[in-house]
Amino acid sequence: MSRKKAGILLPIFSLPGKYGIGSLGKQAYEFVDFLYECNQSYWQVLPVNPTIFGDSPYQSPSAFAGNHYFIDIDALMEDGLLEEDDVKWYRRKGMGIDYGYLFESRHFLLKKAFEKFNINDADYIAFKRENQEWLIDYALFMSIKEYRSNLIWSQWPEREKFRIDVTGLCRQYAGSMEFWYFAQYEFFRQYAALKKYANSKGIEIIGDMPIYVAYDSADVWSNPENFLLDGDLAPTCVAGVPPDLFSADGQLWGNPIYDWQRMREDKFSWWISRLKTAYKLFDIVRIDHFRGFEAYYVVDSSADTAREGEWIKGVGMSLFQELDRHLPHAKIIAEDLGVITPQVRQLLEDTGYPGMKVLQFAFSDKDSEYLPRNIKNPNCIVYTGTHDNMTTLQWYKSLNKDERKLFRKECRPQKGEDAVGCLIRAAMTTCADRVIVPMADYLALGAEGRINAPSTTGDNWTWRLKDRYATDKLKEKVRQFTQLRDS
Repeated sequence: MSRKKAGILLPIFSLPGKYGIGSLGKQAYEFVDFLYECNQSYWQVLPVNPTIFGDSPYQSPSAFAGNHYFIDIDALMEDGLLEEDDVKWYRRKGMGIDYGYLFESRHFLLKKAFEKFNINDADYIAFKRENQEWLIDYALFMSIKEYRSNLIWSQWPEREKFRIDVTGLCRQYAGSMEFWYFAQYEFFRQYAALKKYANSKGIEIIGDMPIYVAYDSADVWSNPENFLLDGDLAPTCVAGVPPDLFSADGQLWGNPIYDWQRMREDKFSWWISRLKTAYKLFDIVRIDHFRGFEAYYVVDSSADTAREGEWIKGVGMSLFQELDRHLPHAKIIAEDLGVITPQVRQLLEDTGYPGMKVLQFAFSDKDSEYLPRNIKNPNCIVYTGTHDNMTTLQWYKSLNKDERKLFRKECRPQKGEDAVGCLIRAAMTTCADRVIVPMADYLALGAEGRINAPSTTGDNWTWRLKDRYATDKLKEKVRQFTQLRDS
């Protein structure tokens, strides 16, 4: 790489705006301008798939579809699909995100826009044709789900649950399906324009791809043969991670497990399609839980915790060799956090993908591989923290006496420098080719700026920027830290 680069982590939902959640509209373009003015090279946005109960973008009804909450309402007005009287009731004051309100109201507003949309538009017809491999199943899934009062698909009537006479179902739900086509068309059209603008400014977009998909998704419902399910289409086993220092019971994620043998036999066609769609949205894809490709943890579907489970050998290089045949220049970041075995390290080396180093993990152990001085391979991405971590200010306040002592010894705070600035500087001055800093850290926010606290429910995925964040003082601060990459 010709020069070391830096970027900022900020989910699209965290952008400011007047309709209750960040969108692909004006504020997204302004954030790209902010990144450009601060000499940034990357914008990491997390997954952009639709959300369901729990509001997590990592548990979506589709691994292919885009989040219709992100559609810019003002753009629909500019296109003549909505009027001022249609939208004025949907403007929201306050900083957070009320997903319950969005769930109840956003469909209604988008359906108003759909009433005026020309379904004979040539671009719209082309979009449906180009994406039919996943779009038809997604639209049918969402149409049935809406009609069945959002019941999980395993509780639908037999004809719908087992996809008996799909052609007949598509006729039955044709009107509703057309709305879901429209919502995806608007999302992908607006997103493509934003990505083109970002790329024109030299900004690459990093997106996240969860390794697993939600059981209650179009992906499992429409392709049950890709998963380990019983005759009634219930999971025979589910994903998780075993007990560790942070969780005595482990983590029971509950996602269905892939039938990797079948996927290998059809040359991972579903994965190739998934990644091809991802690269319409992102320049770089960060694959979550990368270690699951080397070996994955399986728990019986009847278990209440992840205490009892087993590791099973994964597909290893075979998937990535196939991917390289279809997408030979794909840029991938491997999320290689947690307990990583020599076998996982070998897989990472074999792929050549950069891994991750999170500095917040460094100061509980004087020999930690995450200590800045122990990061010796430049082919990695260094983070102060990720979307699952505390903000750096919140994290520093949580450190015990010994951890703070090690932090001061390793990072050597400069005169007048606070802990947040010290950790950002430490990240920027590592040998890593790339550094990503969460936006909340540049703003030196505490707990109020946290994006997600894993294994908790409540206020996750709700943090948003204030309207006037892009001050000259903040821009200069980010620029000064970024200049350290070239020193």
